Amino acid sequence: MSEKGLIFDIQGFSVHDGPGDRTIVFLNGCPLRCEWCANPEGMRNKPNLLFTSSRCKAIQNNCKRCTLGCPYGAITMDEKTGMPKIQRMHCIDCKEFSCVNSCNYEALRVSGKYYTVDELMTVLKRDKEFWGIDGGVTFSGGDPLVQWEFLIKALKACKENDIHTAIETSAYAEENIFLNVMKYIDFAFVDIKHMDSSKHSSKTGVGNELILSNLKALKKSGWKGRIILRTPIIPGFNDDLENASKVADFMNENGFFEINLLPFHRMGTTKWEQLGKVYPYKNQLALSKKDLEYLQDLYFEKGIACYLDTDIVYDLTSIN
Repeated sequence: MSEKGLIFDIQGFSVHDGPGDRTIVFLNGCPLRCEWCANPEGMRNKPNLLFTSSRCKAIQNNCKRCTLGCPYGAITMDEKTGMPKIQRMHCIDCKEFSCVNSCNYEALRVSGKYYTVDELMTVLKRDKEFWGIDGGVTFSGGDPLVQWEFLIKALKACKENDIHTAIETSAYAEENIFLNVMKYIDFAFVDIKHMDSSKHSSKTGVGNELILSNLKALKKSGWKGRIILRTPIIPGFNDDLENASKVADFMNENGFFEINLLPFHRMGTTKWEQLGKVYPYKNQLALSKKDLEYLQDLYFEKGIACYLDTDIVYDLTSIN
């Protein structure tokens, strides 16, 4: 069993990732490679080096401290731009990240910190005072199922401390892992990105068979929590009525009656740049809730509760 978990962010006071006020724990690692990913620093289950060029003073101050700080010679100065050039293949297994400590301007930083369950629980117990009666912790990522051993330990600790648990996941994991994790989950967001497996694979790197199979298995297991399926709507990929109709039919056939449609946005663009990558959707216009109303209408017609963006009804007792 893993003794520590790699976490790239912990955010408090969230009101959009489950019932009430919550603390979101972002775990590293994801089996998917979604081209629109808003958290690309969470894809790998390893710490990542981020470079923010706007903070770099290489040109203004003729600073070269990072090139001297890297013991592997992975950072050189680009003769054309006068800015640091990072050979990131040399950074993949780096444990020291000496270059970060060499930078006086915080242009370089490491994303990803190892926590024991006790260290994580210290944070959650502190935040618990601010959640209110409906709040709790949401495990997100990346995909938290990648670090399932650490996750289960953390979830058990949450239950011992009477903490409401939620998860955001693609459900892309071995069935026994998925079901074992879900035993300790009270509320879940599970993504269905496309009903056509080949199209799903073209933009995420994996097919959808395991995801759909796990959702069916979850229903058959008798799990008592609440689940909302979720689809990020990507223009030209899954914004058509045909795909939405197939999702709705799958939901009705398997006893799922709530879905959350997320309008495409470009908020992850700077993170891709900080990782030295090109964001495939950098020129794609963002969508609004209004842009998704035609899809919402279809789900309504098929008897599915469809929430747009953050307009999710968490307190079902409030519905007349």
